[in-house]
Amino acid sequence: MRFTLSSSVLNSRLQTLSKVINSKNPLQILDCFLFECQDGELRVTASDNENTMKTTIHLDYQEGEGRFAIPNRTILDAVKELPEQPLTFNIDTNNYMVTICYQNGEYNFACQNADEYPLPVNNLDGQTVLTMKSAILSDSISRAIFATDNNEVRPVMNGIYFDLTTENLSIVATDGHKLVRNINFELRNDVPASFILPKKPATLLRNSLAKDDSEVTICFTSRNAQITFGDTTIVCILIEGRYPNYNSVIPTDNPNILTLDRRTLLSAIKRVLPFASASSQLIRFNIEIGKVEVSSEDIDFSTSAKETLICDYGGQKMSIGFRGDSLIEILNSLDSEEVSIKLADPSRAGVIVPVTQPENQEILMLVMPMLISD
Repeated sequence: MRFTLSSSVLNSRLQTLSKVINSKNPLQILDCFLFECQDGELRVTASDNENTMKTTIHLDYQEGEGRFAIPNRTILDAVKELPEQPLTFNIDTNNYMVTICYQNGEYNFACQNADEYPLPVNNLDGQTVLTMKSAILSDSISRAIFATDNNEVRPVMNGIYFDLTTENLSIVATDGHKLVRNINFELRNDVPASFILPKKPATLLRNSLAKDDSEVTICFTSRNAQITFGDTTIVCILIEGRYPNYNSVIPTDNPNILTLDRRTLLSAIKRVLPFASASSQLIRFNIEIGKVEVSSEDIDFSTSAKETLICDYGGQKMSIGFRGDSLIEILNSLDSEEVSIKLADPSRAGVIVPVTQPENQEILMLVMPMLISD
């Protein structure tokens, strides 16, 4: 078997697929990429036995068909330093040897029989199909993934929840201390359906999706999902279980609204956070009409810091505390110039929203307050 393809295209696809492969696998064959050559195309697959990612590359030349598996480190190291040029693969399927010919040189190494490579059982009977723009899905995942948990007791909190109703699609993540809800009003379904996407395939999607209007198709059941975009497909096992009622924890009446420049607030928090207690990461907001003082202190080490920012605020005077690292993650995940922080009192959750919402979307971030002493 023999085929030719672009070195840069192969390297780019392999770098993306390599994120699927674990450092330690239950099966040795999962340390490999599966190569399948057929009908002028090369299909390359990577798997960790729960998540499978497959991409298709057009071949410039093909002679013969077949399947083989190549150790991931061998092929990654072989192609990553090559400039753009044609690569010709010669595969001896009797002895499972590979020769890669390139300009001024060649590689020779062993491959493996592909018959042992496990392919996902993708039973999508009774599936629900969801189609959305690549940029919107990528942005939604990027905004939500930081709020997922690492909880062995409640694994449903470890993923991103897709809640498709007759009115909209909500993409939600929470760890119990912070929550992200991204509503898309363009997407709906006649029959409500939902799934919990694990963190690993969510990360693969965030790093792979194009920031454009190309379409992503998600076919899902209660157990697994198949996500297709461009020449790439991800098949993954979903997290089973009932996701918490996220809407019930979002306050609907927070009358005290603080509005200010997002980057200004983010920079101030970054400056005062190093002076906060390392264990609590507590940042205090002292808010009054027209201004907010952002401060921190560590009594054990006698350190403190504070800054005063100009803001738009007409509510009651208030002192409230939040984890600084959570605020930084929230503000980093937003794009708008200004944000509004909606508050009720120092014991109730604060709601952070962008002043300018994306078209046909509603973004909301929630952060729980911390106890502060006077």
